[in-house]
Amino acid sequence: MSYLRSWFSLDTASSASKAEPHNSYPKLSPSVPESNEEDEDDGSDTAGEDDTPPAFPAINSAQRAAVPSSSSDSSRGPSIPMILTDSALMPPPPVPSLATRHPGVPPPKSSSSFLAPLTTTQPPKRLSRREKVALAPGFGPLDWGNLKASGQNLRGVDTLMRVPPSVLKLHNKKEDAWTAINGKVYNITPYLPYHPGGEKELMRVAGRDGTKLFSLTHAWVNADFMLDACMVGFLVPEPSS
Repeated sequence: MSYLRSWFSLDTASSASKAEPHNSYPKLSPSVPESNEEDEDDGSDTAGEDDTPPAFPAINSAQRAAVPSSSSDSSRGPSIPMILTDSALMPPPPVPSLATRHPGVPPPKSSSSFLAPLTTTQPPKRLSRREKVALAPGFGPLDWGNLKASGQNLRGVDTLMRVPPSVLKLHNKKEDAWTAINGKVYNITPYLPYHPGGEKELMRVAGRDGTKLFSLTHAWVNADFMLDACMVGFLVPEPSS
């Protein structure tokens, strides 16, 4: 037992001596930086600033420069753009009295100069509408195409001729009708029953130059393609005596 007591006493003394160096360490305390009162912003610098919104339009804008500012406005602050009233705006143009205009009647007297003057003194003539004629069976456009492709002589002559106006006017009968279109002479006799406007309308150009009437009636039609198989020759001036 005495041996154990001496051993425990030695062990306790050695553990106490080992723990002493830990107590000799210097105590460290966390350092808190001192607050600098000069760096804090308490709002005293901006306490006297103006909190009014910015002017609109801007002071140096073109909108504000176009509006004249009075002395009273400059004393009160930024000027406000002037809003035009209805009386200051441009009046609308006068309404033209087109509903009261009648063909052949002079326009009503008016102080307005925007109305276009009428140049006609009489009512315009209504153009007669050209109506198509009911063709007989077997005389339609396809039938005319088949007749041209058949190889039948539709010219009435053996060779192409030089046709002066004096010779052209001799062929003005229904059984022998020639006409000239764009300088070319055609025998229109076989085409008379195939004409959509009727034989009477086509006979108006028989024996003369029908270029003008053809262009006024149906300028979109290709006469050279339609009457190529009926071409007699070319229209030439009268020979000089």
